[in-house]
Amino acid sequence: MPTPSPEIQAFAAGFPVFLMHAGVTVVILFAAAALYVLLTPHKEITLIREGNTAAAVSLGGVLLGLAIPLSASLRASTNVIEIGLWGAVTVVVQLLIFRLVDMLLHGLPRRIQDGEMSAAALLVGAKIATALIIAAARS
Repeated sequence: MPTPSPEIQAFAAGFPVFLMHAGVTVVILFAAAALYVLLTPHKEITLIREGNTAAAVSLGGVLLGLAIPLSASLRASTNVIEIGLWGAVTVVVQLLIFRLVDMLLHGLPRRIQDGEMSAAALLVGAKIATALIIAAARS
């Protein structure tokens, strides 16, 4: 049997690492989103099922706000522990951003519950802006 090409050998060596790092990052993303949903006073999933667009926009912003710095961490990290640590930092910062926007708008959970798109849009903007800053700082 002929020896596989260097490209195939590199792929075979790198693919398990790719799967591990990408898998851990996706798990962190969903675990962080679940934690966020548990810690926020309004129940996003229930509101979304009821057709609340503001809740859907808000939760979409959470996913983007988590995914952007996680992707930067994935790109810059050399091991799973680093990815996990930066994932934890990302979650904490995103929860703080929720609280800051809540302090600014007074009653953010109620506003999202009431379907107020302006509140959801500001929250999403704050989350994405923060995510981009975290990602750049991590790179």
